[in-house]
Amino acid sequence: MTDFAQIAPQLEGQAIELPSWAFGNSGTRFKVFGSPGTARTVEEKVADAATVHRFTGLAPSVALHIPWDLVDDYAALRRYAEDHGVRLGTINSNTFQDDDYKLGALTHTDAKIRQKAIDHHFECIDVMDATGSRDLKIWLAEGSNYPGQADLRGRQDRLHESLSAIYDRLGEDQRLVLEYKFFEPAFYHTDVPDWGTSYVQVAALGDRAVVCLDTGHHAPGTNIEFIVMQLLRLGRLGSFDFNSRFYADDDLIVGSADPFQLFRILFEVIRGGGYGPANPDGHSDVAFMLDQCHNIEAKIPGQIRSVLNVQEMTARALLVDRAALTVAQEAGDVLGANEIFMDAFSTDVRADLAAWREQRGLPANPMRAYAESGHQQQIEADRIGGTQAGWN
Repeated sequence: MTDFAQIAPQLEGQAIELPSWAFGNSGTRFKVFGSPGTARTVEEKVADAATVHRFTGLAPSVALHIPWDLVDDYAALRRYAEDHGVRLGTINSNTFQDDDYKLGALTHTDAKIRQKAIDHHFECIDVMDATGSRDLKIWLAEGSNYPGQADLRGRQDRLHESLSAIYDRLGEDQRLVLEYKFFEPAFYHTDVPDWGTSYVQVAALGDRAVVCLDTGHHAPGTNIEFIVMQLLRLGRLGSFDFNSRFYADDDLIVGSADPFQLFRILFEVIRGGGYGPANPDGHSDVAFMLDQCHNIEAKIPGQIRSVLNVQEMTARALLVDRAALTVAQEAGDVLGANEIFMDAFSTDVRADLAAWREQRGLPANPMRAYAESGHQQQIEADRIGGTQAGWN
């Protein structure tokens, strides 16, 4: 098996983007829970993301959500983020919290409502221009609840027309990233329910349109790593929204429900060429992002735990002796191939990662270091009053 010293250089530069909304108050489908120290403004969310990066060295950017993160001056917010040691990343649109979108947004039969949704994405692109963001990520809560309610093909045609208008507005260095989700809130059909539909839509747009894979957006038993392989093979895997699930879109800490699945996914990312040093502009072609909902745990340590889980499983996936694995696979050595794979997964890399962090001037144990820093107690004392940022 490959040893840690051999793979350590490949861990340099790993970047996992944090979602601004993970630092606001959030909750289940039934209630939003408040917690002490929660960010009240987008600036406080950016500061919290910067804290995660300071303790881990893994989170150099923070994604924004429009309109949750509306400010008057995005150039100033960009400077604020950079002053805190992070940059502004993906811009996420929102066409699921407006009464006009009850029956659809980009797919609506009413051209005026479709244009309203398109115009919202134009506004998001304006934000991207001000923040220096590369990716516009679109998730659509669109579909129908009853057979016969909607023209399924007509909605796909209208979706293509709407996405084309948005794509044409992007700058040459910007990408459209289309996320999929197999159900909720539409329960009979969803307009972008799977990777195939997302792929078909983005492939029709152009090379700068790609798919976002949210690890919680699949039916039970789905082989997610197969989807990862296929999208990489097709050159259309743009980003991940990492989280974990037991039943549906649970948005739990990544790796908490099934760490072996996370390992398998990351192995395919590495195998398919989706993992590597960032480009000169600071981006990798496949962006690692988190999309999680910290209902009962503190926000900052929840994100620290998440990025550490991704780092640990990345290290284990890098330990797979791919040359030996290929020999075993081509020889039809079923048990031998599986043993090579499982040996890497079973390797405890925590001590090696701790020592490696210390060599880079980071805490050996970021979770413990944060707990002992007093930062959580400080923000709980300071952040009194105001409107808590997050779900409305």
